[in-house]
Amino acid sequence: MTDKEYNRLVQDMAPKSPIWKDCINAFWVGGLICAIAQLILNGYLALGIEKNDAFTATSMSMVVLSALLTGLSLYDDIAKFAGAGTLVPITGFANSVAAPAVEFKTEGFVLGVGAKMFTIAGPVIVYGTVASVIYGVIYWITTIL
Repeated sequence: MTDKEYNRLVQDMAPKSPIWKDCINAFWVGGLICAIAQLILNGYLALGIEKNDAFTATSMSMVVLSALLTGLSLYDDIAKFAGAGTLVPITGFANSVAAPAVEFKTEGFVLGVGAKMFTIAGPVIVYGTVASVIYGVIYWITTIL
């Protein structure tokens, strides 16, 4: 059997991906996550919290909600259904931090949770911190001149 014949056989045997259904699910679940965040923001604003503080509180609430759903093993079920729709930046990031922590909790708090929690998110945090420091220094220098 040649490579071409083998590849054709694999394509014929592989299940077809329901791409349109996956795209629709990602779209409406991602929109639902954003709508929930908007409702939380509106709630904070209705409580009289200042606009910038309400934005911060909403972000924190979405991180806590995502980590809670990850800890209860519900976020993975939602992600299997919605695919990329759960990658709304802040909830997907919180899930990427919480999931390894939950997975490795049997290894203890230091070597399990502490060490594995930043396996995926660690480089993102380091890059964000370094980039913000560089941006801050450039901004500071340009405001002096």
